[in-house]
Amino acid sequence: IIALVLVMLALMFLDLAANYRESTSLSPLGRYYAEQGPAELGAANLVTAVVVTYRGLDTLGEVTVLFISAAGVGLMLRRERKQGNGKGENGDARMRVHKPASEIVETATELLLPMVILFGIYVFLNGHLSPGGGFQGGAIIASGTMFLLLALPESHISRLLISIMESLSGFSYVVVGVLGVILAGGFLDNHIMGLGTFGSLFSAGAIPIIYVFVGIKVGFELSAVLDRFREDSDLK
Repeated sequence: IIALVLVMLALMFLDLAANYRESTSLSPLGRYYAEQGPAELGAANLVTAVVVTYRGLDTLGEVTVLFISAAGVGLMLRRERKQGNGKGENGDARMRVHKPASEIVETATELLLPMVILFGIYVFLNGHLSPGGGFQGGAIIASGTMFLLLALPESHISRLLISIMESLSGFSYVVVGVLGVILAGGFLDNHIMGLGTFGSLFSAGAIPIIYVFVGIKVGFELSAVLDRFREDSDLK
């Protein structure tokens, strides 16, 4: 059955693979984005102009998928923890005692962690000017969380803080989107604020604010996933 399915899939994609031709010109929609995007939105980063405004609903869907993934990870690990009850055959707790990290790792964490967090903030604050944005900046911040968990394995991240920040950033993102519908031309329309001077930090309307909320939400959601995986490994 597996071989038959693979053959059928190969036949389905055979025509696509055999007749594929690389496009040498932009589509009409892509040409509009490239020619009109910077002037309409005031963002030097064209990817930002497309992702955050023209296709803002897609970005909302991506953030929702990430939230569902984080919630699913927490739910599955919690169910496994309840089934195993975190105890061995004799009722002893199976919590793993972590070996302290080396002095080199701890010192490197003290020096590099603030830089990692600062760089993540820089990436999503300047997403409208240079390559980067909310998702990239949030992932960098989450990598700083992973760095902290590796250097200080006995540390714990406040679940309450993660929940509050994640909820507030997601709610604020939707509020900005709805304000675009009310005050401008559509969901996440950045014209609810002035476009400012092209190429400056305070430009592109509401795009920097949108990316701040996206970066915070992504960073805290990925940090929550890392913390849940860490706690699950402690019980095994």
